[in-house]
This record gives sequence, C-alpha cells and structure tokens, in this order.
Amino acid sequence: MIGGIGMPELIIILVIILVIFGAGKLPEIGAGLGKGIKNFKKATKEPLEDKEKEPEKIDKE
Repeated sequence: MIGGIGMPELIIILVIILVIFGAGKLPEIGAGLGKGIKNFKKATKEPLEDKEKEPEKIDKE
C-alpha cells in the first residue's frame, strides 16, 4: 500500500490515464515523469552539496 492507495486504486488510475492519453503517448509521459523525478532528486541534493562546501570557503578566507 502506497500512501493509502492500494493495488485496485492504482489499476483504476492507470486505466484512466490510458484512456485519456492513449497508448501512444504513454512512453512520452513516462519519459517526462522520469526526467522530472531525476531533476527533483538533483535539486534536493545540490543544496546539501553547497552547504558542505561552505566551511571550506570560510577556512580559505
């Protein structure tokens, strides 16, 4: 169960998406979603890397 959503609910959601967008658009939607998740993970990781570098900058000054 993912956040209160069970398997039957996920199947219904996927069928609705298939009906709305059609089978031809699903690869494009999946690729866009994958890129979005990748960019989100990268964006959440970058600020941590910047904070880790700050003490080095302070020591050099």
